[in-house]
Amino acid sequence: MPERDGYIPGVPCWVDTSQPDPEAAVAFYGALFGWEFENVSPPGSGGDYFIARIRAGDVAAVSPVTEGAPPVAMWNTYIWVQSADEAASKVIEAGGKALMEPFDVGDAGRMAAFADPEGASFCVWQARSHKGARIVNEADSLNFNGLHVHDVAAAKKFYHAVFGWRTITVADGAEMWTMPGYGDHLERDNPGLRERMAAMGAPSGFEDVVATIAPIPEDEPNVAAYWDVTFAVDDADELADKAAELGGRVIVAPRDVPWARMTVIADPQGATLNATKFVPENKDLASRGQSTVTAA
Repeated sequence: MPERDGYIPGVPCWVDTSQPDPEAAVAFYGALFGWEFENVSPPGSGGDYFIARIRAGDVAAVSPVTEGAPPVAMWNTYIWVQSADEAASKVIEAGGKALMEPFDVGDAGRMAAFADPEGASFCVWQARSHKGARIVNEADSLNFNGLHVHDVAAAKKFYHAVFGWRTITVADGAEMWTMPGYGDHLERDNPGLRERMAAMGAPSGFEDVVATIAPIPEDEPNVAAYWDVTFAVDDADELADKAAELGGRVIVAPRDVPWARMTVIADPQGATLNATKFVPENKDLASRGQSTVTAA
């Protein structure tokens, strides 16, 4: 895949993980994914921000937990917008809440953090010099972001109002968020993308997919709504073993799911992530009673 140089509004563009001990997280993820880190925070800024890179291309970051916030490790999803301030207004009008009002991040960009009406947190990114993840959809880089909620209908109304998202239904009734026009944007950098997707059996409209949406099971009423992150890997089984060796925890053991082999792990401080190996031969597993498993 060619390196990205920016996104269109409404597309997830960046992830970082907030950690009580950022240096320990840098050591873990550097060993797990082979990421090389740089602390890009200026001296005296009061907080370190470690950007992870593959072949000098930005893939993710590690930061300290925001001052005053609970000391909980988590992964954060950022969505590209033209204006963080306009996004804030849309979030409030649609029934969401501002967790951090829009603010400048040096010359890198302008951001804000919000919670949707069910409490799932996400960030927006108004880019300046930092154009989001440069490398995605290849081993050890971001592959997908997913929303898990109790009230799917309400989530559809909220995110359509804020970002213009729609949904498509894929195998076994699963749904995915789409951003009209995203496929055209991708096609410019990846000529023939639609034809290749069709040849693999991807559903119509998949080129516009920007994220997934899934209902939290009814028998888990106490699970809070959340956004998760998925990284592509060369070998899900090897990744799970390595995570455990490094002090992490395997929450969902590697297993075959539609289109992939996946695992869910928690890092030593508790932040969770999905890791998947793309397996085209698994595309029909859904019809044979298999299902994808994710964790908060």
